[in-house]
Order: sequence, then C-alpha cells, then structure tokens
Amino acid sequence: MENTSENRQKNQALMPSKHISIGLLAHVDAGKTTLAESLLFHTGSIRKMGRVDHQDAFLDTNEMERSRGITIFSKQAVFSLKDKEITLLDTPGHVDFSAEMERTLQVLDYGILIISGPDGVQGHVETLWKLLKQYQIPTVLFVNKMDQEGTEKEKILDQLKMRLHEHCIDFSRDRDREEFLEEAAMCGEPALEEYLETGNISQKKLGEMVKNRELFPCFFGSALKSLGITEFLEGLEDLLECPSYPETFGAKVYKISRDDKGTRLTHMKITGGSLKVKQLLSGDGWEEKADQIRIYDGQSFQTVEEAGAGCVCAVTGLTKTWSGEGLGAEQASAPPVLTPVLTYEIRLPQGTDVHGMLIRLRQLEEEIPELQILWNEQLGEIHAQVMGEVQIEILQQMILERFGIEVEFGSGNIVYKETIKEPVEGIGHFEPLRHYAEVHLLLEPLERGAGLIFAADCSEDVLDRNWQRLILTHLEEKHHLGVLTGSEITDMKITLIAGRAHLKHTEGGDFRQATYRAVRQGLRKAESILLEPVYEYSLEVPQDTVGRAMADIQRMSGTFSTPDIQGAYAFLTGTAPVSEMRDYQREVTSYTRGRGHLSFVLKGYEPCHNAHVS
Repeated sequence: MENTSENRQKNQALMPSKHISIGLLAHVDAGKTTLAESLLFHTGSIRKMGRVDHQDAFLDTNEMERSRGITIFSKQAVFSLKDKEITLLDTPGHVDFSAEMERTLQVLDYGILIISGPDGVQGHVETLWKLLKQYQIPTVLFVNKMDQEGTEKEKILDQLKMRLHEHCIDFSRDRDREEFLEEAAMCGEPALEEYLETGNISQKKLGEMVKNRELFPCFFGSALKSLGITEFLEGLEDLLECPSYPETFGAKVYKISRDDKGTRLTHMKITGGSLKVKQLLSGDGWEEKADQIRIYDGQSFQTVEEAGAGCVCAVTGLTKTWSGEGLGAEQASAPPVLTPVLTYEIRLPQGTDVHGMLIRLRQLEEEIPELQILWNEQLGEIHAQVMGEVQIEILQQMILERFGIEVEFGSGNIVYKETIKEPVEGIGHFEPLRHYAEVHLLLEPLERGAGLIFAADCSEDVLDRNWQRLILTHLEEKHHLGVLTGSEITDMKITLIAGRAHLKHTEGGDFRQATYRAVRQGLRKAESILLEPVYEYSLEVPQDTVGRAMADIQRMSGTFSTPDIQGAYAFLTGTAPVSEMRDYQREVTSYTRGRGHLSFVLKGYEPCHNAHVS
C-alpha cells in the first residue's frame, strides 16, 4: 500500500518530531488491554493497573466494553520514553471489529503484535500480520502469558518464524549475545557487512532494520504479572525511531466519534507542519474551522492551542470529514482491506419515523463507515453491512442507548457485485420540454479488485469542459447497480467519450439524468457477470481430521494447497466462497472437539461459483 506521507517527504525539507504513534494489535483474549495497562503503569502514566475482568481497565472506557471484557473502539493513551512522546492506540481484537482496527493502521509509526504464549499463532493473528505488511508498518512482537504452564519459548519462536516471518528474532536479554548477532546479521546486507567488519551490530542499525521491516524483534513476558515489561520498554526505547515530517501542513483522518455530550470529533494524525486552533481546514466542497484540539489520554483529554507533526489528536468543529480523508497536503487513504460481506435489514418498531431514523443511522455510519446504510426504496427497508453477530449485538445496544429505539436485525444476506465481460457503449438522453442533455459512455471491464475508474476522452469542441466535469461528478456520486441482481457494479472503467448540451435548455440536473441513463443502457447491452465475495482462509486441524477438512472444502467449492504437517496438526490454506464458508467455524469446532482453528480474510470478489443455479 502506498505510503503517501513518505512520498511527500522525499521532496520536502523534513523537520524532526518527538512523537511516535504505536498500535497494539492482537487476537481476542491475547492480553492486549492488559499489556496496555502494564506499559502505562511502568512508565508512570497511571498509578494503578486496572484489569479487564475487574472492569476497571484504563482504556476500556465504554460501558459495553467493560461489561463484555472486549475492546470495541480504538482508544488513545500517552506516555513518555525518555525524550520520546508515545501515543499508544489500543485496537479491537475481536474479528467483528477488525474494520475499526484497520482504520487505526492508517496513522501508526509502529505496531506491537501481541501473541498469546499458550495459544501461539491463532488464525486472526495471520490476518493482522498481512495487514501490517499491507500498510508497511514496522512491527515488534510481545509474546504474552509466558507464566502459564506449557509455554515453551523455542517452540513459539519456531512457529513465529514459520507462520509469520523468518526474521522474527528473540531479543531476550538473557540469550547468547554471539548467537543473537549472527541471527540478526542474516536479516539484511548492511547488518551483515557491519557484523563481519566489527563483530557487532549497532543499536542504530538494528533500529533501521526494524523500521524497514527487515527485522521483527520478539520479547517475552506476562503483562498481568509484570514479567518482562521493563525489558520490553527498554527494547522499545532503543529500537524505535522518531519520524521526520514535512513543514507543509497535512493530516490524516482515521476516525470519527462523538463524546458524551454528542460533540462530533474528528480524530487525526498531523503528518506535516502543525494545526492551530481556529485554523481553516478544507476538503471536497467544504471549509470549516478547527474549534478545539484535544489530546486524549483514556477517557480524559487536555485542550491545546497547537498540535505539531506526529501528534494524534481529536478536533471539534468539523462536520464533513470522513475516515481515511487527507487534509492539507495529505492524500486520502486507499479503500480498506477488511469490509463486510453480509448485509442485514434493520427492522424498526411499529410507528417509527423511518426518515428520521435513516438520518440518525447515517450519523452512526460516519463513525462506523463499513455499515454502508442503504434505503431500499423497492422494499421500503433500511439495510446495513455488518461484520458479524457480535457487532450486531453492539449496534443494537448503541442504537438503543443513543436514540432510544429498539431495533432488530433480519437474517444476513451475501453482498454480491456485478461487472461486465466485454466493452460496451451506453448512450443516455434526457430531453423533456425545455431540457436537453446527451451522454455517451464507454464501459470496459477491468481486472478483479480494480474497483471503478472514471475518465474523460472527449474533445472540448464537442462538449464544454465544465459539462464534462459535471458528468464525472455524477458518475462518482452514487452506487450504480447492475442488471442481474441489482448489486453494485465494480471492476470497470467508465469513460466519457461524447456528449451534447443545448445553449438555452441545458441545466446541471439534466446531465445527471442523462449520465445515469447512459450507465444503465450500457449495462443492459453488456454481458454481465455476477461476482461473489471469496475468503482466503487458513485452517489448522488435528492430523486425523485433515481428510474430513479437505472433503468439506471441496464440497464448499473451495481450493486448498497440499496440507502442511507440523507435529500433530495439519495446516490447509486456500480460498472458498463466503456463502459456503461463513458458518463453517462451528463445524470445525465440533469435529475437532475444539482443537481446530479457522481464520479468514476477504480475498476479494470472483465470478459466482453457482451463478447459474436458480
């Protein structure tokens, strides 16, 4: 994934920062929030370590989090490591809230991946590892719960090297120094040269290797018992480098939330220059002032007059911002990797004002963008896209607490998409009395995962530039639906190739109608392809059940590689349609008697495996 702020830095004078943003990531129940408590306590940021099971953890500030014992919303805490100011971002571990976790990745300088010692590399850990790689985030590992019986450091290290990366290196203070240096030297050419010349590798060089994702330091301990925490903090102090930033203002929005009083907060990281109170900010079609700048630390915050580069803050006064937006010189983020593939009807109580509820739900959508709240006019229903059952329960509770309305969710349906097989031209006319607009579009199929691309290849002699821009705006402003199932279209390039306007009778709205009609006409002429979401899965089962697993995956129209046998367990990887695999975890748990693990991440959309089955 392109790191836009790094690209800008190459061409500008850089200024040093003392801020480092670090994210905590883990599989649920690996002890992530407990590690956050321990880090804050040992750096003097909090006086007493809270516990998740005691419902007094510093970063579990929401009542729903305290009662369930899981992190639902990403939180911010601050502490110091000598001259470095650390912003610690605790992210959700439960897979249903992984989209919230991914939003936070946009603003991280480093990631701390927490592994449960007794459980090893669980399924969701591999998903997290892929995301850290996708976002190119330098990563340090902390293996937690090493005080529990049956945890063996060497066995866990072997698993980390095999399942995550061969450059996962043990940084324990008590290990043989020569052995450590030899292992670290093999992680990069410059380190090897330094080691061969001097017999040593400098702390600076190790830090560079971590920053370049050539080396992944591993620390071991117990967050609950405060074992290995001091050593871990010293390691972070030695290895983590403060980034430098351009002097020109830039900021990346990673989250929208509301405080207890309903004030809208835009959470952002300053990626260049600085942000001052009352500074004018602008985006696509809006311009507003930053009323207040807040630095959060758990539930509390302090207001500041200015936030410098590297600072993670929340800003009030902005009403149009969105998660992933780039402000100033910063570019917008690429679309998220983790997206829901199930859509649900939100059922309202009898007599509820549907229009009013839709407005309220759109407010919720700002904070949880993956919901994609839709009003289905044909059915008269509100639909939302959801990650899973636990998220549904949380959403029901949020809607009840915030809006006082008790909603139900219908059964989930797969989110399909549509594309076309061959290029086709679509023509749209709009010419009622005293109105006129004509639009010619070329629709071309693109490779899977390309999304929609809009372009213009039309002479200004044929159609004025302003009208061309307006047509492109109308193409981008809505979700266009296919003709097979009414699913959203994707993976195609739509190019404006011709158009006509009338000197007297053409208005802006005329081109909206003509543009929509051109898309529709093109889709009707084309040979359409129905696309379904496909999971990339990793399945770990006892060896004696691998035959059953392979037969199941074949039945699900999935693919699998040759089983990787490790001791008593077999590992299968491959792809399978979401529609077939979505409930498979229960079966795995049943036939492996709880010893099997299934994890998956959305690979993308592929032609539907049963498109011709009625």
